[in-house]
Amino acid sequence: MSLNIDGKLCKAKEGESLLNIARANGIFIPAICYLTRCTPTLACRLCLVEADGKQVYACNAKAKEGMHIKTTTENIAKERRAIMEVYDVNHPLQCGVCDQSGECELQNYSLYMKVDSQSYSIKDVPRPTQHWGVMNYDPGLCIVCEKCVTVCKDMIGSNALSTVKRPSDAIEKTFKESMPKDAYSMWNKLNKSLIGFEKDACTDCGECISVCPVGALVSNDFQYKSNAWELTRVPASNPHSSDCALMYYEKKHESVEKHNTQKIYRVTNDHHYISLNGAARFAYDFENKVESKNEKEFTLALEAFKKANSIKFNSFITNEEAFILQKLKEKYGFKLVNDDAFLYQRFIKEFSNITGKSLYTATLKDVHESNFVISVGSFLKHDMPNVRYALNNSVILNKGSALYFHPLEDNTIQKIGKKGKTTDFIFHKPLKEEAILYFILDVFANENLPENIKEYLQSLKEKRVKTVVENIKEQVVEKVIDEDSGEEKEVTKMVTKKQEKEVEYIYSKLLDEIGKDETFYELIDSMILKKDKFSLIIGEDLITHPKWKSLAKLTALIEKYTQFDVLIIPSKTNTLGVSLICDLDEKIEGFTIGYNEKANYQLSALGDGNLDIPALNQQEGTFVNIDKKVVPTNAALPYKGYVLNDIANELLDEKQEYTIDYTKYLPIKKGFKNIEFDSLTNYFSNDRKENRGYCLENLNVEQLSQLSVISEFKQFEINENYITIYRANPINIFNEFVAVSHEFKDKAKTGLYISKDLCEELQLFENDIVNIFSNEKSLDLEVYIDKQLEGKIAYIPTFDKSIQTKDLFETYRFSKAKIVKV
Repeated sequence: MSLNIDGKLCKAKEGESLLNIARANGIFIPAICYLTRCTPTLACRLCLVEADGKQVYACNAKAKEGMHIKTTTENIAKERRAIMEVYDVNHPLQCGVCDQSGECELQNYSLYMKVDSQSYSIKDVPRPTQHWGVMNYDPGLCIVCEKCVTVCKDMIGSNALSTVKRPSDAIEKTFKESMPKDAYSMWNKLNKSLIGFEKDACTDCGECISVCPVGALVSNDFQYKSNAWELTRVPASNPHSSDCALMYYEKKHESVEKHNTQKIYRVTNDHHYISLNGAARFAYDFENKVESKNEKEFTLALEAFKKANSIKFNSFITNEEAFILQKLKEKYGFKLVNDDAFLYQRFIKEFSNITGKSLYTATLKDVHESNFVISVGSFLKHDMPNVRYALNNSVILNKGSALYFHPLEDNTIQKIGKKGKTTDFIFHKPLKEEAILYFILDVFANENLPENIKEYLQSLKEKRVKTVVENIKEQVVEKVIDEDSGEEKEVTKMVTKKQEKEVEYIYSKLLDEIGKDETFYELIDSMILKKDKFSLIIGEDLITHPKWKSLAKLTALIEKYTQFDVLIIPSKTNTLGVSLICDLDEKIEGFTIGYNEKANYQLSALGDGNLDIPALNQQEGTFVNIDKKVVPTNAALPYKGYVLNDIANELLDEKQEYTIDYTKYLPIKKGFKNIEFDSLTNYFSNDRKENRGYCLENLNVEQLSQLSVISEFKQFEINENYITIYRANPINIFNEFVAVSHEFKDKAKTGLYISKDLCEELQLFENDIVNIFSNEKSLDLEVYIDKQLEGKIAYIPTFDKSIQTKDLFETYRFSKAKIVKV
C-alpha cells in the first residue's frame, strides 16, 4: 500500500506502524519510549502526528491506503515541547559525569526542541540508587519510558522488570487545566512510578541497559570509566554463540600512562534490530596479551605439526582458521577432530539426504515472525538465548502460540505467554525426542507423507473407551395441584439429568511417550487456530542422541511434509561453518595438537598452552551464523604474537599475507562465495534490513536415504540410587573465554547445579562437595542451587577444559549419576 508522509510517497505493509514507515523512509518523528521489535507502550507520547486531520500516536497507529500524515503541526509542537519540559522536571543536572552524556536521548530531544526554560515544578522525593546484578539503577535519572520493562517482557522474556509505585506529592490541579493534555498525562504517570526489579528472574543479558535512553540503567562495569564520545566503535560479531549477533567493541587507550595500550571498555548493540546475550555484552576482555613473538616456541610448533597424527580443536574459531586446518589436513593427512561440529555435520548430512538441500530453511527472523513455534531438544535459556528471544517475541508480539519440549523445567521459559492458552511446556523424560518428532508428523504432516510412515503412525493408534458425564434433557410427567381449582393434574416438562456413558475414541501411544493425554490434541487445535507461519526449533539434544540418524531424517520429513520451517541450532559459535569447511574425524589418534583444546602440544588463546595464538576479539575473519550467513568480525585489540596463518605459510605451498586473505577462497562447493573480506558489510539500515555479509547458497543434494520406521522407542531407565544429569553450562558461561572475563570469572563455577527441591530431597546444602559417578567416571564437584530451575534433573557445566566433566557423559547430553556427599 502507499501513503503520504510530509509530502513524500511511502510504500508500506499492511499493519505496519506509521513510526516504522517514517523511519524506513528517512523521515524523523521523535520517540523516546518506542522499540522497533516490541509492543508500543505510549509512555512518552512524543510521536504524535496528524493522520487525515486527526492526532494519533505514530508508534501505535497502523498504515492505511492513501493516508496523509503530517509529522508536526503547531499543536503537536506545543505538546512535544511541554513533554520535554516535564521530563526535565527534577532531572539531576549531572550531565558532566553521567555515563549517557553525549548519547542521551533526553539531551538530544531537549536541544532539538529548544527547551531553554521550565514551566512546571513539583517537590522531589528521595530516590536512592540501587544495585541490580550487572547494572546500577538511578531512579533520579529515570524517566519511566518503560523501554527496559518492554524489552525484558516482549523480547527477552524474563519479565524481571516492572513499573512500581513510588511515594510523591500530587501534581497541583491548576496544571491540569493550563498544560497540554498529553504532557499532563505523561507527567502524572512519571510522578507516581519507578522501575522494580526481580533478581531471580534476571538472566544478566543487559538489554535493558542498551535500551535505556538516559543514564538511569548503567552497567556497573562501565559506570564512570569513560565518556561515550572518547570511544572508538569496532563492528564485530558475537564470538560466544552461533547467533553471531552484530555488536560493537568500544575501546580507547587504557590510561594516560598507557596511552599506546588499547582497552575495550564496553560492548554495545543496535537494540532496535538485534539483542545480545550476557556473554556478548559483558565477556569482552578475554584477549591474549602477548607483547612479542616467541621464535623458539614457533619452531617447536612447526616440528609438532610435522609429526602430528591429529589436530583437536573447537568451534570458537573463524572460517578462515578452519579452512587453514583443512588445507593442513589435506597435505599432511592428520585426523581433524572437532566434537560438536562432527556431530552437527553428520546430523545435517542425514537431514539433507531426505530434503535434497544442504541446509535447513528457517532463520531467527522466521521464528520472530512466526505465530506457531515448537522447540524440541534445546535448553534454550542456556544453549541459545537469542532463539529464546525469538520464540518469546513470536508469542508476545505476533499473538502466537508455542510448544516447548524438554526434560529440564525452567522457570524463565515458563514465563513465555499464557501457559495452557498460548503456550504449553512439556517436561518429558530423556530419550523421548523421537516420539515427539513422530507426534509432530502425526498432527501436522500433509497427505504426501511416505506411506510407510503413515502406516506406522496409524499402527500406534488404538481405539479406547472412556466414561464421560453429560447433561441430557429428559421429558417427565409430574402431578401438581392446580392453584385455582385445587384439583390434581398432570404437567409435562423438560428436566436436565446427568448421565454417564461410554465414548469410543482414537488414542495414539505417542501421547503416552510424551506424558500427555488426548486433550493435548484439543489444546493444539485451539493453538493453531488462525495461525499461518510455523517454525520448528531443533536443539543439541537431538544431534547428540543415540538415535540421531533417525531424528535427522524425521526432522527432514517435517521440513518436507509440514508447514514448519526448521531451524537446527549450531551448538557453538562457528559449528556450522566448521562442519561445512572441514572433513572431520570422530576420534583423535597418536600425537595430537590442540587448538584451544588439551593435547600433547597446545596452541592456546588463553595463554595456557605451548604457543600463544590470538583470541577472537583480536582477529579479523568470518563466522557462519545460525541464519546461514557468512558474517564478518573485526579485531578490537592488537595481537603481537604468531597466528595460525604464520604456521600455514611455513607448512603449505601457498602463502597469504593475512588470515583474511583466505576469505575469498572458502569452498564454493559448500555454498560460500568468492568475496573478499573487505567487501563484506556489517550493519543494519533504517528500513530494518540486515546488511551483514552474505547468505550461504542452499545447494541441491542428491536424495539417498529412506527412513525405515522404528519398532520401539528407547527408554531412559533410572533407579532410586541414581539421578539424571544433563550436560549444560550456566547462563552466559558458554566457554572458557567467558569464564576468564572479569565480569564472569567469579560466576563461572564448575559444579553440580540443582533445583532447590532436589537439593532438599538429596539432603544437600549449597557448597557441599559431592562425588558424582557416571559413565564409569568419578568427579568431586561443589553443589550450587539454580533458583530458576525446577524438577529432579541436575546439570553439569563443561566450559572448563581443565576439569574433565565431559567424561561423565557419552555422546548424549543426559546420563545417570550416583551422587554421594563427600
